[in-house]
Amino acid sequence: MAEIVPGVTASAEVSFGKPVIADTRVPFAVILDHLGAGMPQDEVCREYDLTAEQVRAALRYAAWLAGQESLRVRAG
Repeated sequence: MAEIVPGVTASAEVSFGKPVIADTRVPFAVILDHLGAGMPQDEVCREYDLTAEQVRAALRYAAWLAGQESLRVRAG
């Protein structure tokens, strides 16, 4: 199992290699989807039996991913 950022891991044996919250099978993308839809963090924690720190790990990974992205923008 590889730790991508603290609190987020990936393994071919868990969720087909998709990033998950460490020590769970909860895909980090599910957490982001719920937060993005307006679900309060405490509700996400209750729904998936996570801690606030685990939810923040998903956000840290999302920030890291966004920092890796480069877009080509055409003028005009």
